[in-house]
Amino acid sequence: MSRSREGLKAAGEWSALEPLLPDFRGKAVLDLGCGYGWHAKYAADHGARRVVASDISRRMLERARKINRHPTIFYRQEAFEDAEYRPGGFDVVLCSLMLHYLSSYDQFLDKVTRWLKPGGQLIYTVEHPVFTAAGSQDWEYDETTGAIRCFPVDRYYLEGERDAVFLGEHVTKYHRTLTTYLEGLLRRGYTLEHVVEPQPTEEMVRTVPGMADELRRPMMLIVSARRGGRKGGQPGGHGM
Repeated sequence: MSRSREGLKAAGEWSALEPLLPDFRGKAVLDLGCGYGWHAKYAADHGARRVVASDISRRMLERARKINRHPTIFYRQEAFEDAEYRPGGFDVVLCSLMLHYLSSYDQFLDKVTRWLKPGGQLIYTVEHPVFTAAGSQDWEYDETTGAIRCFPVDRYYLEGERDAVFLGEHVTKYHRTLTTYLEGLLRRGYTLEHVVEPQPTEEMVRTVPGMADELRRPMMLIVSARRGGRKGGQPGGHGM
């Protein structure tokens, strides 16, 4: 994928995500599902004093340590379900395109809430509920011409497992409604700061084949929220 080879600027959502990111200077940051480490490196390059970047994939982390090395980044191989960090140890938690692979959103929020200091910020990207609802994650095509007819949305309120094809492989993803994503945060005392459905830029539509069709349905959701409690203050601990 272009985002894996070329970094953040090749990610379709980056133009919408970057303006939402906080001032990382002096912050302790946790990057969950870090992949090749692009977000971790961005935080480190922008002054984060410590970045813990975790992923379940050994091969992705091996690549991350080569292409996104930085003295303040500490890469860890672990499944999210097994991860544990010091309560209140992080100022910022980033999570890019991992949530739709987790079976429990409640577990995710409970853990992150423990790990964030009061007033700390959670920013995540996830596949949009419209995109995950039917499960196939593919367009419907005209049987005669092969042209795209529409994008199917089905079983929206029936949350749970979906069998999807990603890069030619069948994978299990988990569909949730927009209500579940946002109300889960509100119930835990978070303040929603941004809810964004990123769309292709004019340049992408003009230069990337097929990108104009991405204006026909949302593929991704970006959520930024702040944990309840005192804002500001001194940066949190090292997070390990």
